[in-house]
Amino acid sequence: MSATPPPVPGAGARGASLGRYLLGVAITVVAILSQYFVPQTWTPARALYDNLPGDLFVVYGVPVIAFSLLVGAGPLRHWAGRMGTAAVQGLRWYGALSLLALVITLGLIFVYEAFDLAALQLLDRPNPALTQAAGNPWFWIGFSFVVGAFEETIFRGWIFGYWQHRRAGWLGPAVGSSALFAGIHLYYGTTYGLAAPLIFPSLFLIGFAFAATYRASGGNLVVVALLHGAYDAAAFYYAFINPTGGLLFRYVPILVGGIIALVFYLETTDGARLGPI
Repeated sequence: MSATPPPVPGAGARGASLGRYLLGVAITVVAILSQYFVPQTWTPARALYDNLPGDLFVVYGVPVIAFSLLVGAGPLRHWAGRMGTAAVQGLRWYGALSLLALVITLGLIFVYEAFDLAALQLLDRPNPALTQAAGNPWFWIGFSFVVGAFEETIFRGWIFGYWQHRRAGWLGPAVGSSALFAGIHLYYGTTYGLAAPLIFPSLFLIGFAFAATYRASGGNLVVVALLHGAYDAAAFYYAFINPTGGLLFRYVPILVGGIIALVFYLETTDGARLGPI
């Protein structure tokens, strides 16, 4: 199995200008973060933000419209391409980096226990997303895949994919888009305060895994949207339906992906040791 990604088809055209792209990114950040500030500071806006269709329009609809007009559909052109490659690479990167995130989180827990044990108690605060889902958990389990599709289209499709469409290097854009993806989850910081650093490494590494999958598959978004949706759905399933089932839902794909990543690693090291045929 080769880990060498194909070029993003159709990437020869440079597409939208950098200025238009950056404007799309800025609009996206403002739209997503507005949900944390606008309803609290401008009472009339609550009518828009306090209902699901209105909130979705601002948080996801505005970025989709902005990028559609400013950048176009070029980075999304192969959203369902190379499904087999995308599935293997998606599980590979998702599994490997999720396990790395788990190791980092455990390391941070040891640091907190040594220096600021009281901060860990902040994790007992109610999670706003789970609180919102308490009345209808099955809806939110299914809706997780809708959110996953929107966020992957925006962050991996446009924000990261723009650079792949221009045949630019991938590592810098992957780091930048993943950091932005983690940062817009502001409610973790406002909810958990000093304990929030335990959560953000996982968000960053999962975002990086999905960017790597997009690159390796030549632009596939279906697989990363499904993995993203499953990640979120597992949290709702764990909290409201069946904790054991939620853990299986979350960690079986990670373990399968970890095994695939190990196979890739062993093939790579064997090839390097044996040399060319």
